[in-house]
Amino acid sequence: MARERHDPVTGQMTTGHEWNGIEELDTPIPRVALFFLVTTALFALGYWILMPAWPLGVTYTRGLLGFDQREVVTRQVDDAAAARAGWAERVMALDDAEIEADPALMEIVNEAGHALFGDNCAVCHGTAGTGGPGFPDLAAGAWLWGGDAGTIHETIRVGINSGHDETRMSQMMAFGRDGVLERDAVRAVAAYVRSLSGQDLSTTEEARRGAGEEIFAENCASCHGEDGTGMVDLGAPNLADDVWIYGGDAQSVQASIHGGRQGHMPHWEGRLKPLDLKVLALYVGSLGKDGTGGEE
Repeated sequence: MARERHDPVTGQMTTGHEWNGIEELDTPIPRVALFFLVTTALFALGYWILMPAWPLGVTYTRGLLGFDQREVVTRQVDDAAAARAGWAERVMALDDAEIEADPALMEIVNEAGHALFGDNCAVCHGTAGTGGPGFPDLAAGAWLWGGDAGTIHETIRVGINSGHDETRMSQMMAFGRDGVLERDAVRAVAAYVRSLSGQDLSTTEEARRGAGEEIFAENCASCHGEDGTGMVDLGAPNLADDVWIYGGDAQSVQASIHGGRQGHMPHWEGRLKPLDLKVLALYVGSLGKDGTGGEE
C-alpha cells in the first residue's frame, strides 16, 4: 500500500500516490466549492418544496406556490389568439389591393407570413425566397403563373402538378429523349434560347443560332411565345430574362431541352387555414419589392 507522509516543500500531507517521482498532495477541497455545493443543494430543496417537481404516478407534487406551466402556456395562447383575431378579421374581410394599400396591416401580414413561409416553404425556396437549382426564385419577379396576390394564392392553394383536383398542370416535353429533335437540333435551339437573354455565345453557338431560331419557332413558340417571353396561362417561363430555374448555361439549357422538365409543388389547401393561405400569398407577393429582387 502507498504510505502517507509529509511533503518536504509544502509541509502538507500527501495521499501516498506516487508517479515517476512525483507525489500527490492531499489538498483539501476549496471552501468556495463547498459553498456552491451547499447553495445548490439548498436551492434544489427549496425548488422541490415550492414548485412542481416530483412525478407521482398519474399526478405530481404541486408545490406550495401552486405554479402550473400548462396554465401559463394556455393563457399565452389565448392572449395571442385574441390579438390575432382583430387583424385576422380585417384580412379576411378586405380584398388584396386594400390590404396591400394599408402599410400597418401589411406589416402584420408580413410578420405572420414570414413565419408561415419559414415553416412551410423555406425548405424548397430558401428562407429569403430566392430559390435554388430546380426551385423558383420568388423574389425575382419572374412568375410562371402570375405574381399578383390572387394568382399566387391560387397557386399555393392547388399546387403545380400536385394531387389536387384543380392543380395547375405544366410540363415541358423531352425533345431529345423522345426523339422529337436530333442532338444537333437540341444544341442549335439551346444556343438560340441563350441568345434571347443576352448571354455571350461561343463561336460554335453563334453559328448554330440561326438554325435554332427556326427550330424554336416550330417547336417552342407555341408555349414560350414567339419572342420567348413565356405564357403565364400555361406556366411557361420567360426565356428572355436572366432568371433560370434549372440554370442558363449551355449545358443546363441543353439538358432541359433534351430531357424535359416537370416541376412539382404540393397543394396547401386542407393543410393551411384559409387565413394562412391568404396571408402567405400576400407575403410571397411582397418578396423582392423592398429592393432584394425585381417586381412583376
